[in-house]
Amino acid sequence: MNTMQATRLVAAREIRVKLRDRTFLISTVVFLLIAAAATILPPLLSGGPSTVAATEAAAAPLRAAGLEVRVVPDDAAAEQAVRDGDVDAAVVAGPTVLAMNDAPNEVVNALSTRPPVELLNPDAIDPVLAFLVPFAFAFIFFVTSQTFGVQIAQSIIEEKQTRIVEILVAAVPVKALLAGKMLAGTILALGQIALVAAVAVAGMAFGGNTEMLSLLGPAIAWFIPFFLLGFVLIAAMWAAAGALVNRLEDIGGVSTPVQLAVMLPFFGVVFLNDNPTAMTVLSYLPFSSPTAMPLRLFTGDAAIWELFASLALLLVAAAGFLLAGARVYEGSLLRTNGRTSLRTAWRERETIG
Repeated sequence: MNTMQATRLVAAREIRVKLRDRTFLISTVVFLLIAAAATILPPLLSGGPSTVAATEAAAAPLRAAGLEVRVVPDDAAAEQAVRDGDVDAAVVAGPTVLAMNDAPNEVVNALSTRPPVELLNPDAIDPVLAFLVPFAFAFIFFVTSQTFGVQIAQSIIEEKQTRIVEILVAAVPVKALLAGKMLAGTILALGQIALVAAVAVAGMAFGGNTEMLSLLGPAIAWFIPFFLLGFVLIAAMWAAAGALVNRLEDIGGVSTPVQLAVMLPFFGVVFLNDNPTAMTVLSYLPFSSPTAMPLRLFTGDAAIWELFASLALLLVAAAGFLLAGARVYEGSLLRTNGRTSLRTAWRERETIG
């Protein structure tokens, strides 16, 4: 069995185990439900246009505003329709707007004469979206990279703790063992993200929110390759951290650098998303570019060449961390006499390679 075949075998086994894991399946369903709810429910809950009772003489401006007009013979019939709950509001002579409890703003606006409005920045992002989109990108990358990264580390530790790793190493090359775990984790994480992205896009299309879809679509498309490379970088660190210890209880002692590498960019993007200078810097740093650069594309602050430049830097960084993580993994995998120092693992790689 060559290295490629062994890698596929290990990856297939890891994927089969994970697809039978109830926690993984539940988390995937939760992510999909959140994406669907965030994009489908708002237009459904907003309801249709207000229904208004009015005489034919008063109906024209209401129809022009997109309201549903129920024509009545006189003002008394209009008022009675409101009292009976048949309509949301009524327009009677005056004109006066009648409603039961709350002032119907749609009806009032339809009858009001509004001055012309000139937008000095017509392309400005809605403040709600400006807050939610950075948080969504950062949260998805943070949770997914943490979840699957920790699972890779735990799988390695469990194999060392039960000494089954000695059997595995005798059957497949060490590099294939690591590559299979990394490949399986990457496929599962990317698949989960792709599903979430597809549900979000479908939800926006279903809800008729074409404006948001046109804004978010390119950012989501670019987020996937950035996420892929960013996840490989983080997963390589988790694999190295897992190989350094022999018990699950000890993972906290070696995972601090990995935790910081994920958490600091998360908070940086969330809290500094309105700072153009900070976001420009974050969009080129390997640990934060998977969320910062797609966000800059969403806000219109990033040129196309910047996307390719940032992605190239992330590719180089991911390759470097993958090679370094593999060296630490190889140098510490069969050391089962307690926690292995990073220096020792780096030096001793050749002993099992």
